[in-house]
Amino acid sequence: MNGVLGGSAKKTVVVVDGLGGGIGEELVKKLVVLSEKVEPLDIIALATNSTAAARMVKAGASRGASGENAIKRSVNLGDFILGPIGVIIANSMLGEITCGITQAVLDAPGRRILIPLQNDHIILAGVEGVALSKMIEKAVEAVEKALKNDA
Repeated sequence: MNGVLGGSAKKTVVVVDGLGGGIGEELVKKLVVLSEKVEPLDIIALATNSTAAARMVKAGASRGASGENAIKRSVNLGDFILGPIGVIIANSMLGEITCGITQAVLDAPGRRILIPLQNDHIILAGVEGVALSKMIEKAVEAVEKALKNDA
């Protein structure tokens, strides 16, 4: 997409998170480093609540918004969509992820790179014992690899 929807030559990365926004915050921090090192990125923080959005913006996202409608409307801006796997599981994150958010993330044209977090009702076989920090690192590495392949 190369930022076509936003009219920018920069690639756009959308980070979607909820609850406290800690995963999104860490993703944004690492994406900011990637943006400085490899290729300038437009990083958009989308969250189910204002606390999570604010943490991601404070971490370096260029802008952010919160709420179901903001996510549904803005997730389409991303060449890449990053977040925990719960963003594609309706009613996850203690119910913060609505069916509308799930559908919007799944329908968005960008490439989804998701963190495979375990929770009480979803077990992802094969990722037991992998540290969250390592999963976040791998997600950002996937963006970096894609950027280099697209060049």
